Amino acid sequence: MDIVSPWKMRLESARLKRRWDKLRAMGMHIGQGVNLPASTWIDTSHCFLIRIEDWCGFGEQCLILAHDAQMDEFLDAGLIGKVTIHESCHFGSRTVILPDVEVGPRTIVGANSVISRSLPPETVCAGIPAKVICSLDDYLARHRERLGQAPQFAWREYNANALTPGRMQEIVAAVENGAAYITGGFSEELKGLGGTERTSYDHTAKPHGIRFLKERPR
Repeated sequence: MDIVSPWKMRLESARLKRRWDKLRAMGMHIGQGVNLPASTWIDTSHCFLIRIEDWCGFGEQCLILAHDAQMDEFLDAGLIGKVTIHESCHFGSRTVILPDVEVGPRTIVGANSVISRSLPPETVCAGIPAKVICSLDDYLARHRERLGQAPQFAWREYNANALTPGRMQEIVAAVENGAAYITGGFSEELKGLGGTERTSYDHTAKPHGIRFLKERPR
């Protein structure tokens, strides 16, 4: 298994990149540094109406739709609409994004949400239909406070590929009375040291979240 696994990972990575290339050739815009997993269902017949900007991320089994034909039998007409996802938006697993919506920038959407209306920038949203729960600033402030109190594990030593039985036990013990954090993963990705599979990026990409917060006027 140890011999086969790296080859399987390379094959899956190559397939994913071919899929991104194919979607782009069909007219879909996929920005830089985007995490768009193979399990993301894309409305390929109308993917030219879908635009995903830089640094966006999708959990497993999300759906992105740019047309709706449910009324076709009754009206002899189907709906089509743009889907615009601005930079640094993130979607929990199994989020459904419907036609004619705009999200972000820097909007986080909880798992299993249905986005049937546009969502404002720098907010955290969830639900069916998805609605604003709080601002991004409030959400980050709560996690910063928890970071100062909760156990932390460096991604380089505690990512899935580096875990040992001993390290697993450390994590199990740490979360016995509450959540912990894995830190440094995104920074390691920017150094090219693995992690999430993303579209390629260079200096022309829009500022990612860490850089945006550092450069934002106070």
